[in-house]
Amino acid sequence: MTFGGLPTRWEPAGASRGVALVVPGRAYPPSAPLLELARRALLQHGFTVQQLWWDSTTRGDEDAEPWVRRHVEAAHAEEDADHVLLVGKSLGTHAASYAAERGLDAIWLTPLLTVPAQAEAIAANAGRQLLVGGLEDGLWDTEIARELADAGCDVLEVADADHSMGTDDAVRTAEIHLEVARAVEAYLSQI
Repeated sequence: MTFGGLPTRWEPAGASRGVALVVPGRAYPPSAPLLELARRALLQHGFTVQQLWWDSTTRGDEDAEPWVRRHVEAAHAEEDADHVLLVGKSLGTHAASYAAERGLDAIWLTPLLTVPAQAEAIAANAGRQLLVGGLEDGLWDTEIARELADAGCDVLEVADADHSMGTDDAVRTAEIHLEVARAVEAYLSQI
């Protein structure tokens, strides 16, 4: 499978322990740093990785959640795996309700915690979840993140990170991305 000539699916070196669906952001494709680091970690942990690629400008008037769900449902329907894990970034975290309905494990990178329906869906999910966000992100809500952590979610909150999990400083941004990669690694080691 390819998108624009780029591969969209990777198989682990050994037997697959499940499929991870990587759901991008509005302007954050699967090849962007955080999702690329997640893809590499997933492969190391034995997951088949299937990336979803889209042009979010074609969304039109349709609300974000049904639009994202439609893409995730179609990708999930093509998979025949006992364990399916979702990795969503920003817009892609609108798949939280889909994950909650199915109890899917999930990694939510910069989830839109200021959207009540999204926070409620994450709270309702019986699957194991990792949430990653920054205090400089206007779409991250620290109080809700703490409530979700108290309810069992793994949470990485970075004080100086914005919605891209970065800062104006290139070195600090790389350090933040390393923190995220370590959190994803720790999470995958426990599921």
